Amino acid sequence: MSVTKNQLEVSEVRKTVRRARRAAHVLAALSGERRNEALLAAANSIEARSAEILAANDKDCAVAQRAVESGEMSRAMFARLRTTERGIAEMALRVREVADLPDPLHRRLSAMELDDRLVLYKETCPLGVVGVVFESRPDVVPQIASLALKSGNAVCLKGGAEAAETNATLVAIWRDTISAFPDIPADSVVLFHTREDVAEILTLHDEIDLIVPRGSNEFVAYVTEHSRIPVLGHGEGICHVYVHEDADIQKAFDVSFDSKVQYPAVCNAMETLLVHKDIAQRFLPAMVVQFREAGVEVRGCPRTMALAPDQGVIAATEEDWKKEYSDLIVSIKVVDGVNEAIEHINRYGSRHTESIVTESHDVAARFMEFVDAANVFQNASTRFSDGFRYGLGAEVGISTGKLHARGPVGLEGLTIYKYKLFGDGHTVASYSKGRRTFKHRVIAE
Repeated sequence: MSVTKNQLEVSEVRKTVRRARRAAHVLAALSGERRNEALLAAANSIEARSAEILAANDKDCAVAQRAVESGEMSRAMFARLRTTERGIAEMALRVREVADLPDPLHRRLSAMELDDRLVLYKETCPLGVVGVVFESRPDVVPQIASLALKSGNAVCLKGGAEAAETNATLVAIWRDTISAFPDIPADSVVLFHTREDVAEILTLHDEIDLIVPRGSNEFVAYVTEHSRIPVLGHGEGICHVYVHEDADIQKAFDVSFDSKVQYPAVCNAMETLLVHKDIAQRFLPAMVVQFREAGVEVRGCPRTMALAPDQGVIAATEEDWKKEYSDLIVSIKVVDGVNEAIEHINRYGSRHTESIVTESHDVAARFMEFVDAANVFQNASTRFSDGFRYGLGAEVGISTGKLHARGPVGLEGLTIYKYKLFGDGHTVASYSKGRRTFKHRVIAE
């Protein structure tokens, strides 16, 4: 079967957005100082390359002038399109103003002691990938790019055709500038060009976290009607527990068992267990026995099957890593390290709840920083992801979507938060059976 040109274009759109998503994971871990350095460098580049911006804008305005004369473009839109030396200076000034704002990331919003050695933190973090579709004004490019970088987000831009040359030049300047920073991916800002690109972008609800349409009411309505981005609430709950090589074996048994068996029919139950190869021999055979004795069907990768040859482990398929069982079924995969575990979770997880069992603060911090999920735990069952257990009183649901901003969307509107729970082998079973009770003590800042 032949592949059409349009199919190739759609494929390139998805590839580009995926590169932006990988860039977003890198941005989320950058220090505020580093993000500010890049912003100030971008402001300097905008001023230094003002002649390029003006030349590109002249090309756009020459075409737009004919559209105004023919009645295809309003004079108001033409005025928004035109930029000047002063306009470029204002672009640079606004980027510097964004750099001067307080860092919106890694702010602790609350802290609560749920019980002895079980402490819950709520901290700000980026949304991830933001798509912005806008018309006419080229100054939107540095405004949005600066807000995105400051808040640790990657951004996918699509401007109006009337400003194509100016937008392309501004994005090129921005990408050239951040390319001088080896730890900041150029693909943290990408530009799309056609209506077909927009149509494809609106379908990428698995890659883009927020779409911001800037234009007429009709255009906003069109985007809302034709896209599932963003989705408030959650669909599947594909949760993971990762047992690192330095895990306390008993904690690993307890957390893994509780996450799967305590109540398997709910969205915060574990579906996939990931195990470091260097602890697998000591941990997995006994863990599989525990699961089997509790009536759990075990599906495993080849290395898992080799470690538990007589336990009735079924060969896992690609579909098992994507499956929410909501039942006494678990899939198990042996991985080479924490990076592979994070990659697996970010690929197959539903951004719900993920837990790591480790005695290393540094490894736990890396896992919590790079895993893209609403809830990330250390040494605690995924079943703690619950409004009551968090001390919220109750819940209407657990949202893995990220629609939350009202009014003007600045830095705060481009951030969300995640819960970080630090435990010591705690399990929900001990609370549900009455052996322990929650303290829910607010920790003062």
